[in-house]
Amino acid sequence: MEHPLNIFSFLPHEVQLKFLHVFMTTVVVIFTFILGSLASKMRREIPGRGQNLFEMLITAIEKMCIDIMGEEGRPYIPLIFGIGIYVFFSNVMGLIPGFISPTSNLNTTAAPAIIVFLTYHFIGIKKHGAHYIHHFMGPVAWLAPLMIIIELIGHLSRPLSLSMRLFGNIFGEDLVIAILFILVPFLVPLPMYFLGLFTSVLQAYVFMMLSMIYISGAIEEAH
Repeated sequence: MEHPLNIFSFLPHEVQLKFLHVFMTTVVVIFTFILGSLASKMRREIPGRGQNLFEMLITAIEKMCIDIMGEEGRPYIPLIFGIGIYVFFSNVMGLIPGFISPTSNLNTTAAPAIIVFLTYHFIGIKKHGAHYIHHFMGPVAWLAPLMIIIELIGHLSRPLSLSMRLFGNIFGEDLVIAILFILVPFLVPLPMYFLGLFTSVLQAYVFMMLSMIYISGAIEEAH
């Protein structure tokens, strides 16, 4: 699958396919780690602008997590926050001229989707033990064999849905911006940059929201 022009376009296409998104993902991970380290050191009694910004962001995400997952979901807030920050910065990377978004590659989007998939099942098994199977059996006993098949298909489709949705939106966005920049390299692409920023935030929010819904479903008792 072709990608827009980037700072590594001089490399052979096969090399780009193998290493470009890995490199971009590594950059995002390092940047996120540095940002987290700086945020952890902001503990002034009279906070500055940076500390206020981080506190507002963390408070908003914490409230959203508690509203969706309840108090039992509090231990999983760092996971949701980490995935959200990672997805957001991966998305906006493509807005920098010459760079591409790691999330415009399906392999990159599949990684956090699989992590969420494995995590919420682990949470369900840890909390309910063998009774976790009741989440797949439905409310009527005689429909249990059919419901198990339907539920398994539904659960297996979740990582596919998470990864494909994020990949499709970000790849399309990066491609449109690159084409507009080539055709009209000045003012016309500017509205697309703002739209791309909005899309980056929205896709990170959707990924976090669905992750919280899945975890909440694993925590609650089966009916």
